[in-house]
Amino acid sequence: MEQLKAELSIVLGERLSRLECVSEQPYAHLFSLYDEQGYAMPLLAKSFICQGIAGQEAYKLSMLAREGVVRVPTVYGMVTTHQKPYQEILLIERLRGVSAEAPTRSPERWKILQEQIVEAMLAWHRIDSHGCVGSVDSTQENRWENWYPQRIEVLWATLTNLQAPELTPEDRTLLFRSRICIPALFKDFDDTPVLVHGNLSLRSMLKDPRSDQLLAMINPGPVLWAPREFDLFRLWEKGMSEQLLFGYLQKAPVSESFLARRWMYLVWESVAHMIHTGKLDRRQFDFARQQLLPWLN
Repeated sequence: MEQLKAELSIVLGERLSRLECVSEQPYAHLFSLYDEQGYAMPLLAKSFICQGIAGQEAYKLSMLAREGVVRVPTVYGMVTTHQKPYQEILLIERLRGVSAEAPTRSPERWKILQEQIVEAMLAWHRIDSHGCVGSVDSTQENRWENWYPQRIEVLWATLTNLQAPELTPEDRTLLFRSRICIPALFKDFDDTPVLVHGNLSLRSMLKDPRSDQLLAMINPGPVLWAPREFDLFRLWEKGMSEQLLFGYLQKAPVSESFLARRWMYLVWESVAHMIHTGKLDRRQFDFARQQLLPWLN
């Protein structure tokens, strides 16, 4: 940490008194920076463990900013580092606000905040991909119902060569069965790929702590073009997340078959997270597995 602090001090031309890790993601750690007097600086350092991801996130943030109606962090620059385990550092704007997970001061304010979030999501979801699908670094002309099963096959192949004690034999049986049922789950699929946030949750939204107004969206995922449901499946938790999902669907419905696919997405994205981090979110995986099982006939 001291070496990383010294390196960032040189890059910024200002001595830092300390770094504080404020968030951990599969590929990166997010640090608050404090100047020599101990005051928080107006930027954050997002340190990436994998090479190439920082540039992808910078591009994704520029796309979301250009096409959206809600603020996203400005990117100030990218630095290559030799301070293990990090390889690249993205210097981004520090935005004020608190997580949208924090309860609003009244039910009426929560309703207004929901409407603001839905409008922000729909602004991105109105941007057509013109036939492209996939991640920032590998977009291609394809159909989602072809591209996503290919992603699952890559994850499955990785699992077969990976010692993953977190997964029980029953877990692996479920994953195998879900692969077999992919054609049925995507039968008659016809939703168009659009611009997506790719890591949508209340944790990736900031609001004003006093007025409860939406301020910004942060921490996008690597997938750039996908159907709207690939953003929506992440709103799976009971309570505020589920209420937000229903609020969105009232304004912009999706196919009824999303009821099954949402749990397939959650299961396999849990696996993807485990492959990249070595940690399985057991609560999330087990809940998704339980919901998916009735659809695997």
